[in-house]
Amino acid sequence: MKIPNRIQPLVDDGLIDTVLQRLKSGKEADVYTVLCGDKIQCAKVYKEASQRSFKQAVQYQEGRKVRNSRHNRAMQKGSKFGRKQQEESWHTAEVDALFRLAGAGVRVPQPYLCIDGVLLMELVTDADGAVAPRLSDVTLSEENALADFETMIRNIVRMLCAGIVHGDLSEFNVLLDAQGPVIIDLPQAVDAAANNHAEAMFERDVNNITAYYGQFAPQLLQTRYAKEIWLLYEEGKLTPETPLTGKYVEAAHNVDMDSLMDEIITAEDEYYERLRAARERNEQ
Repeated sequence: MKIPNRIQPLVDDGLIDTVLQRLKSGKEADVYTVLCGDKIQCAKVYKEASQRSFKQAVQYQEGRKVRNSRHNRAMQKGSKFGRKQQEESWHTAEVDALFRLAGAGVRVPQPYLCIDGVLLMELVTDADGAVAPRLSDVTLSEENALADFETMIRNIVRMLCAGIVHGDLSEFNVLLDAQGPVIIDLPQAVDAAANNHAEAMFERDVNNITAYYGQFAPQLLQTRYAKEIWLLYEEGKLTPETPLTGKYVEAAHNVDMDSLMDEIITAEDEYYERLRAARERNEQ
């Protein structure tokens, strides 16, 4: 096939020998299979901001650290240079997250390098060596759904223990290889501790995954893993091996009615005392 313009420099430098086919065109990138020597890999070509349809990118970039203070100031000002740096930070965020998560034992594609908005990484394949399907394209037995859901929850826990929330996790961002689910598409990954939206994003991620597997194992729809896991994380009790129940009980707050009535009566007394004092001042 014709070599995309963004990939051509990598071909010229000998990093890629041949572009085989385009696997998909997504909201933030196009993905191709490429031949590097005798090995087939993935080339993810990120779209420019003007072409990207990913919504609310600012929420995802909150809390991301840029080591160079000059670059950080430029990004905040929104200058041309700053916008360029912001694009690079969007590209490198996925590479950084992939390396970090792979090191934490999360099942993600192995990243190799990222140059000028093109990420080279492992091609995830099924048992026959073909490109692994997305979860959205497969039908599971109840037994397999329960087993894979458990694997996914453990991977999500490992991600959170590594300080990362995917932020856009669903059946469309998970591949199914011979060993089970593999999490992909992480340019919008957020810092769990530094992003104010992290908890809401985490809950949405877990609920999306639960809803998908719940199609095949309806009992999963009654679980509340998102709340349970996040509470353990906030309390500093979450580890990759922490036992989970899928249950979460809202904290009950007992109301002391006697104390509440005392406060109401005191507030009324203070109100009428202020009225009396105001009348006395007016009469003087």
